[in-house]
Parts: sequence; C-alpha cells; structure tokens
Amino acid sequence: MLQQTQVSTVLGYFARFLERFPTVRALADGTEDEVFGLWSGLGYYSRARNMHRCAQEVVARFGGEFPRTAAELETLPGIGRSTSAAIAAFCFGERVAILDGNVKRVLTRVLGFGGDMSSSAQERALWDRATQLLPPAEQKEAIASYTQGVMDLGATVCLPRKPSCMICPLDKTCVGLREGQPERYPVKTRKLKRSAQSLWALLARDAQGRVWLEKRPAKGIWAGLYCLPVFESREDLLAALPPAALADAQDLPPFVHVLTHKDLHLHPVMLQGSQPQGDAARWVDAEEWGRLGLPAPMRKLLESGSAG
Repeated sequence: MLQQTQVSTVLGYFARFLERFPTVRALADGTEDEVFGLWSGLGYYSRARNMHRCAQEVVARFGGEFPRTAAELETLPGIGRSTSAAIAAFCFGERVAILDGNVKRVLTRVLGFGGDMSSSAQERALWDRATQLLPPAEQKEAIASYTQGVMDLGATVCLPRKPSCMICPLDKTCVGLREGQPERYPVKTRKLKRSAQSLWALLARDAQGRVWLEKRPAKGIWAGLYCLPVFESREDLLAALPPAALADAQDLPPFVHVLTHKDLHLHPVMLQGSQPQGDAARWVDAEEWGRLGLPAPMRKLLESGSAG
C-alpha cells in the first residue's frame, strides 16, 4: 500500500484490510472484487491485483509461508528486485541490497555516481555498488539496521530538493556535496512526457436510483474494476444508447483527473430511466457500489450527488 501512497493515507485502509484479510490464506481465498473494494480510493489498482495473486501463489507454491530468499520472493507477482530485497533483509537478515528511490538518491550523491539512471546498464552498475557497500556477511544482524538507515536518510535528510546536507552523517564523504551540487544526482535524462486523454462516461440510473456499472476488461485503464461505461467520443457513447433515450442524455460539467503521467479529461453524460447496452454491466445500488472497487474519478462523480 505504501508504494506510491503516503503513510497518512494508508493507515485507515491498512487496518480495514487486515481486519478482513488477517492472513495470507484469507487473502488468497478472497475474491478480486472484495480486494478491490477494500482498496478503493488508494489508486494504482495493479498493486491490489498483484497482492491478491501473490497470496494465491504463496499458498499454492509455498504452503502459505513466504519464501525466505530474495531470489524466490522475486518470482511472486508484484514483487520486484528492490521489494524482494527489502523483505529478505528486514525479515530474514539476508545480505542483499535494495535500491528504491530514497536509497538511489543517497548512493548516487555520496558516490558521485553520474551514470544515467534511465539506462538499465547504469542501474545495474549502481546495484553492484550498493551490494559492495553492505555490511559483511558475518554481521548479519546489521543488515536490517543498515538498510533502514539508508532508506530513512533519503526520506528525511537527503531530499530530492533542498537536501539538509549540514546535518547529514555522510557529509564528510559525500561527493555530491563536495562538488557543491548534490541535487544533480541521480542523473536521469529520459523523462516520461505527460499526455492527455478525453473520455466520455455514461452515468445512467434507473427509477430506483441504481447506477449502471460495467466490469472493465482485464487489460487497459482501470482493468478489472467496476466503472461507469466509458467511451472515446460522445458519438460512441450515444451509439450505445437505445434510440428512444437519445433525447434524454444530459451533459454534466467535465472535469480533469490527474494520473501519474496523464491528464484524463472526463465528460460525464447522464441518462435517466433507460438501460444502456453492455454484456458485462448491471444495475448497482448505492449500498453495493460503496463497497466495490471503483476508479477514483468515478467514485468522486457518484459521491458528488450527480447520481442521485
């Protein structure tokens, strides 16, 4: 949950999630819809999907017990090299390096590592340096403390902008500080460009106030979530309506939802009383959609009162 999300946001979700899924087996036995429902509002739903699949594999392949090495952990869904190393280091004392954003920033500045982090070869080179800096194997008990220390240093002192170099315990050995420009590290020349996309969302409700929701495909935006039907144009949306309902379609104020590298321009269209087309869609009342995993902009739209 903490990947891409702040601690203050996660705390409430974490408690509710553990109450429903207190063990790996309980999570493995749960449905994807249940997992998405408890995750709803955190975003980045691929994390929830991978966590659910991971629990199922831990039960199926490892008898419900997490493997104890980074190499085995990395074979599980949603667990990459740095996450597997963090689990192995903290839980089992394995001598293995992590390289999350905070650690990467600390090491590149201290070492003066000028390799382009957009290059996989340069990132591998930094992994090698990170491994060389680990406490020796005979000091197994120091691995977790060292790892936590470097992570915390990056999170609290060695900040992306305006690092607090004067209180840093590594100030005497930091190449970036000695050069007078620690903020130039880490070097990354290739940046993802922001894009924009327009979507039209159909907000249809029946006489009982239920909302028409569809289950999104397994791939693409909002994969596997329940969602208002979305279309790439207003014309496509109207084509999905019964001819008799076209005159009742009402445009609602558009709004922008900001994703990591994309701005979604959403254009809601309201329809009262008619059932749209859709094989993977159904009417859902407010009590039920409140428990479902819904994309954040769709939940925002429904909770705004536009859905009645």
